[in-house]
Amino acid sequence: MEVTASLVKELRERTGAGMMDCKKVLVETSGDMDKAIELLREKGLAKAAKKAGRVASQGLVKLAFSADGKKAAAVEVNSETDFVAKNEEFIEFVSNLADMALDTDVTDMDAFMALDYKGEGTVTEALNGKIAKIGENMNVRRFAKCQTPGVVYVGYSHGNGKIGVLVGLETEASADEVNVMGRDVAMQVASMNPKFIDESAVDPEYLESEKKILVHQALNEGKPADIVEKMVMGRLKKELKETCLLEQKFVKDGEISVGQYVANCSKEIGKPMKVVEMIRYEVGEGIEKKEENFAEEVAKQMNS
Repeated sequence: MEVTASLVKELRERTGAGMMDCKKVLVETSGDMDKAIELLREKGLAKAAKKAGRVASQGLVKLAFSADGKKAAAVEVNSETDFVAKNEEFIEFVSNLADMALDTDVTDMDAFMALDYKGEGTVTEALNGKIAKIGENMNVRRFAKCQTPGVVYVGYSHGNGKIGVLVGLETEASADEVNVMGRDVAMQVASMNPKFIDESAVDPEYLESEKKILVHQALNEGKPADIVEKMVMGRLKKELKETCLLEQKFVKDGEISVGQYVANCSKEIGKPMKVVEMIRYEVGEGIEKKEENFAEEVAKQMNS
């Protein structure tokens, strides 16, 4: 029987096992679903699969950089509880994945999960081994690699890996020369969570959507229709100053903008510097979390 993508998807949904593992066992069993599930159990992947439905919204973000700062990577791996996120084995696992992301050319998650992990099998197999050993659901959620020519990368990690930020600076300066300024800008991104680098990077659809919202707000406030357009443009300009990184007030000096801070640093070292990239990963953002109190979490850990 032919092993189709839909068959692999079905097995993955039924077991929670990794896609490459599902494909492998389906090939071994000639597409027999029941035998494939049984084989997954035999391989020890079923235990991990049972935990796959549990919400993993804690975890860790790790960053990695080349020595010259011309390559950088970020990885987020989730766990169910903060206990595991502080586990030394888990921390080492995430750090190793960040180093792998830095050195690989793969760009999609399935290909990344199929990479060899330190001779212990694929990343998926290593992850399932950690799940079985530690006793919690874990998930390699996302990764990013940056290596644009002419760009130097600097990063900042906040809250023991709860937030990780990469900032890319287009410059002829070295990583050492831009390190302090780049770290300050990365801290700004971590703190203020800008959506865009500057106004030129703003998504037109986002602008149109925000404009419609502001128009409705003004009309609901009873403002005359003939002045609504002018009011909305003023409010939109103010909002962009809050959502665009270079327009934001610099957190370390509220008298200047981030853009002015970058320009000042550029003058100091005598080399042009331009912020052209930013990536901000915050652990668990967008993941629906189950409400549990601390006592219940401790009890769960003690009984696992």
